[in-house]
Amino acid sequence: MNQPDLRIAFAASDRPEAAAARDRLIAMYGSQDPASADVIVALGGDGFMLETLHANMERRTPVFGMNRGSVGFLMNDYKEEGLPERLATAGQAVIHPLQMDASTEGGDVKIGLAINEVSLLRQTRQSAKLRITVDDRVRLEELSCDGCLVSTAAGSTAYNLSAHGPIIPLDARVLALTPISAFRPRRWRGALLPHTAKVSFEVLEPDKRPVSATADSFEVRRVTRVEVRERRDIALTMLFDAGRSFEERVLAEQFTS
Repeated sequence: MNQPDLRIAFAASDRPEAAAARDRLIAMYGSQDPASADVIVALGGDGFMLETLHANMERRTPVFGMNRGSVGFLMNDYKEEGLPERLATAGQAVIHPLQMDASTEGGDVKIGLAINEVSLLRQTRQSAKLRITVDDRVRLEELSCDGCLVSTAAGSTAYNLSAHGPIIPLDARVLALTPISAFRPRRWRGALLPHTAKVSFEVLEPDKRPVSATADSFEVRRVTRVEVRERRDIALTMLFDAGRSFEERVLAEQFTS
């Protein structure tokens, strides 16, 4: 990317410190419309990074995040000086989202894309009961649980990690299938699947045990069946400062206490 010709668009979350940072950076560097920008600088936390990537799913403009939020695993440090130089030397992390096809009790099919994970969760005090199929073969006849999720490598350090799922290097080409508070089988800890796998969840006893499905922030209530697969044809690019790659962050996260 040729630094003098770099066209930068700035976007900020609704946090006051993010909006103030955006205004200062625009005063320093100007701002392009996102539709014509070479790179989008997202100011906020990890949630806003996901929002920005989703908003640019069609254009697929590279996104460079700077932390002005509460969580910043996907973000770079906030510095105002030397931004064009940082962008010109930044490394790339290419991620592929998951597609969720969620069938509802009413017969509708809702489609959502997830950069982090697709998760199923019980809607009431009753535990969820799920049948799990991988590539058209039933692998778990009945999972009694609070829920279950399928995570990308990029999302493996988010909800997946909180549910005691594995951290996955970005280039591993695997997905994490992770139970959430499994009751039976109690000792099932989940599985690592090829990134080409199609995972299907059938909700058992949906009237008594309703379940919702969520692709990142897109939620569908009272689902009966959910299919999840990777969209390898969609490539989204995050930018990271030289020497602080996403791969290095994922590796370092595995050695934190």
